[in-house]
Amino acid sequence: MSLSNRQIRYLRSLCHELSPVVMVADKGLSENVRAEIQGALDSHELIKVKLRAEREQRKAWIDSIIDETSAELVQKIGQVACFYRPNPRNRKITLN
Repeated sequence: MSLSNRQIRYLRSLCHELSPVVMVADKGLSENVRAEIQGALDSHELIKVKLRAEREQRKAWIDSIIDETSAELVQKIGQVACFYRPNPRNRKITLN
């Protein structure tokens, strides 16, 4: 799935009002954290994740989340990243 610039701008505007639903910290991407991210993407489609680590580690986590969930990275600012994955059964966000 590839998002257009227009769709990314729209999703970024929706991200501003979101609070992080998952925080990845010292223990990294454990199985529980991975399950939480999957569940949050299934129910919300657009989520914000707090990544508490150094820059290189955050990039590795973001790449891992993208690979494992098939989500798109919408935005990353500092220690916060937003991901989008549409739910084919129960679509909440409509993109043009």
